[in-house]
Amino acid sequence: MQKLIENISQMPLFGVVITFLIGLFFMPLVIRVAKKYNFVVKPNKRTSHQGDIPNVGGLNIFISFVIFFCIFEYHQIPNFYSLLMGFCAILLVGLIDDLIDLRASWKLLGEIIAGCFLIVLADVRITNMHGIFSIWELSDIASYLISFFVYIAIINALNLIDGVDGLASGMGIIYACFFAIYFHLTGNIALSLLAYGLSGSLAVFFIYNVFGDSRRKIFMGDSGSLLLGFLISYLTFQFLELNAYWPLDTLQIYHMKAAPAVAICVLFVPLFDTVRVAVMRIKHGTSPFCPDKNHIHHLLLRIGLKHKQVTCVLMTVTIGFTLLGIACRNWSSIWLMVLTCVIGFILIFILWRLVDKANNESSNKNQINN
Repeated sequence: MQKLIENISQMPLFGVVITFLIGLFFMPLVIRVAKKYNFVVKPNKRTSHQGDIPNVGGLNIFISFVIFFCIFEYHQIPNFYSLLMGFCAILLVGLIDDLIDLRASWKLLGEIIAGCFLIVLADVRITNMHGIFSIWELSDIASYLISFFVYIAIINALNLIDGVDGLASGMGIIYACFFAIYFHLTGNIALSLLAYGLSGSLAVFFIYNVFGDSRRKIFMGDSGSLLLGFLISYLTFQFLELNAYWPLDTLQIYHMKAAPAVAICVLFVPLFDTVRVAVMRIKHGTSPFCPDKNHIHHLLLRIGLKHKQVTCVLMTVTIGFTLLGIACRNWSSIWLMVLTCVIGFILIFILWRLVDKANNESSNKNQINN
């Protein structure tokens, strides 16, 4: 058995298959338990589903990923137990929020506590600015502050983008595959195995969430979106550190001089949307934490797209920005970030014009009917 585990550990792509099968096994049980103990979302004015739908999809992602993580690579990951405690902490914060709807301040506190396991105890953090503004290595204080800021930004951006079936999980699969392939190519087998495993866990949820009927459908909930954000933060930090201190025995073709900008390209859709919506809320005199329906997926729904179409559009855009980052990986980070933001502003401007057009057509139609 030990020999089999060692062989599979050297073939990271199998991580997708194994976590997928584990998740497929446990998902029906998670749905039954969630319905039995009323971990469900009931139809309301902010939702479009019918019937009581379990909202603890993150629990199945956690189960399949952690079982795989513990069996195959715990011995290859430094500070494994600190990371495992971080997984548990962020899952608990999400489950409590799903159950009693935590205040934003308490939720943020829970995210910070979970982040301490990742950034402080596991010591996975950003220690280098890659020459941005002529800054290279960071002091410990600056490293911790920047790491926590980036971690909170990623975790909440993915939490807020989870508003349409399959969107957060679909984009999470893209992120996980990008990191998995990159770590595989650069010889970081343990990290590659972890990222492939995450994509397999998300794939099971994606199928049930997007294609499940009323009896088998499940939502990710904050337990899932926060856990996803935690894991993507971990992979992002490892990606940045690898490129900051590039091993001499690794092929230079894989080195990304603009690694921070490439990471922003990969995660651009939720990060850009979160900043855009927060600025709009502040501009209109409301709290940046006050929920509304101005996120990018809401705008796409307003122009007449269905949920699956919105997910496909935003996944395609994410792949496009990821390819842009890869193609421009050796640019200056500043210039790549500027180009990415310019493209983002152009796309959101076009989308707002389409929303205005749809609103005008709807208004004209109502006037004709009256």
